[in-house]
Amino acid sequence: MDNTYNGIMNVYKERGFTSHDVVAKLRGICRMKKIGHTGTLDPEAVGVLPVCLGSGTKLCGMLTDWDKEYIATLRLGITTDTQDMTGQVLSECEATQLDRLTQERVREAVMGFVGTYRQLPPMYSALKVDGKKLYELARAGKEVERKLREVQIKEIELCAMELPVVRMRIVCSKGTYIRTLCHDIGAELGCGGVMESLVRSRVGIFGMDNALKLEELQRLKDENRISDVIIAPDAVFGQARAVTVLKQWRRLAENGNCLYEGQLEEILQFEDREQVRVYGGGRFYGIYEYRGNEKVLKPVKMFLS
Repeated sequence: MDNTYNGIMNVYKERGFTSHDVVAKLRGICRMKKIGHTGTLDPEAVGVLPVCLGSGTKLCGMLTDWDKEYIATLRLGITTDTQDMTGQVLSECEATQLDRLTQERVREAVMGFVGTYRQLPPMYSALKVDGKKLYELARAGKEVERKLREVQIKEIELCAMELPVVRMRIVCSKGTYIRTLCHDIGAELGCGGVMESLVRSRVGIFGMDNALKLEELQRLKDENRISDVIIAPDAVFGQARAVTVLKQWRRLAENGNCLYEGQLEEILQFEDREQVRVYGGGRFYGIYEYRGNEKVLKPVKMFLS
């Protein structure tokens, strides 16, 4: 493997692939090892999976913090051990109980989850407890104690409701399990619920419109055009102001040292804790943060390769 690409690809993960499958296939397509994804999607889920390459892998942890948007289908009246339709059925409510559900009551229950709430991670998840992934323990028939985690549901839009099926658009913080949200809505209604399908429609600035399937990426590689769809790391921080290091101070910045206002080409007023993109000689050095009490820019993440 001798190619080097640096940046981010917006990949459309298809059904049946794990996130790790996507990374493995991209290593073959791009013929390079340094590739990582930015957040696991279940094998049955589809949608946006930003993948980082080369020096862009330094973004993996930062992109994980971005808000995510999903289109989810909730089926009421059933529970499973996986909280989706792939698992073993644990309970089914009576048809008469479902018949008593009204759209108003379902809407009230769903919208009651907007905001911050404490969510219990499902056993069938990649979360690790004592060094072991929960889904591995679950497959071995073991259930372990998990801690409730605070998550934030920033938006829920009810797209369609044909009870017992509800289609929702959800914007949430990192660490949110949509399967568990569906389960919890069902529990709130007293009838149970599972996630029937899931599409991740957005991760931060990356949406479905320009997400590419693996076969499309293979074709671009064959045509020697794959660089056209790799987004440079600095493009991710487009909302941050750009500053340029004066020539005589570039070596200092290249080594990851702090910078003072007088070492920049621009004369700017910075807000405390403001993050900026730092450049020198046409190269992107990294993201720096201004510390007002020290009047200095400190490196947050360097991207020189």
